[in-house]
Amino acid sequence: MRIFADSASDLPKSFFEQNDVTLLPLRVLVDDVEYEDILTIDPLEVYKAIQNGKQPKTSQVSPEFFKEKWEELAVSGEEGIYIAFSSELSGTHDTAVMIQKQVLETNPNLNLTIIDSKCASLGLGLLVQEAVKLRYENIDRKKIIQRIQFMAKHMEHLFTVDDLDYMARGGRVSKTSAFVGGLLNIKPLLHVEGGKLVPIEKHRGRKKVLRRMMELMAERGDKLAEQTIAISHSNDPEIAMELKSMIEELFRPKHIGVYLIGSTIGSHVGPGTVSVYFLNQLKEG
Repeated sequence: MRIFADSASDLPKSFFEQNDVTLLPLRVLVDDVEYEDILTIDPLEVYKAIQNGKQPKTSQVSPEFFKEKWEELAVSGEEGIYIAFSSELSGTHDTAVMIQKQVLETNPNLNLTIIDSKCASLGLGLLVQEAVKLRYENIDRKKIIQRIQFMAKHMEHLFTVDDLDYMARGGRVSKTSAFVGGLLNIKPLLHVEGGKLVPIEKHRGRKKVLRRMMELMAERGDKLAEQTIAISHSNDPEIAMELKSMIEELFRPKHIGVYLIGSTIGSHVGPGTVSVYFLNQLKEG
């Protein structure tokens, strides 16, 4: 069984190579040059460009790339699962479905399930990691799909950004949501609701917003000690390690993964973002 994931999952290139996961790269435009996320641009280049006053732009996985991969899958006769970036944040999922329908017209044996994760960054990445784990355990495709759909429904995203203006420019939050608080050191706290990025609170200073993230984890998380939790950051390893230490002390999860936010997501959130991802319900029933 083949697993497909797009670059908005913010997993490193090595993960795709070592676990036989097919990478579907979104595209990043910097200084009128188009790059394939993960493959031909490093996130640090994007953060440097933003700090130099530039505004990188992003676009979805190309229809041609989807067509190539879906036709390859059909010819191989294998089963496939594509776990996609939230359809509320990108047209990538809808394009994948459109191309799937086209390929089915000439390749009716295409056996592909496309899952709209309604997740972003490592919220999506955790789903991909789980799918790989279950495939290694030889779990059948139907059960893998059920597990991924369950986790997607119960995935929590909590994050804070230095400046919501980055996200407003890219249309990821409304301009009215991009409240200004820089002079007062106001830090917004956001989550994902229905696949959309939603500001929920604002706090003065990083320490307070991190403490509030811990409170919300305690309120929302289910059996956190039994979970794999993920942290992502946009070139701020110090704040990521601080958050990791807080989580370890309070919840003692079985594993915490810390990753750099990739070029696609990073183009919209800008430097200084830190996020945590976990489940609000660990298992069905």
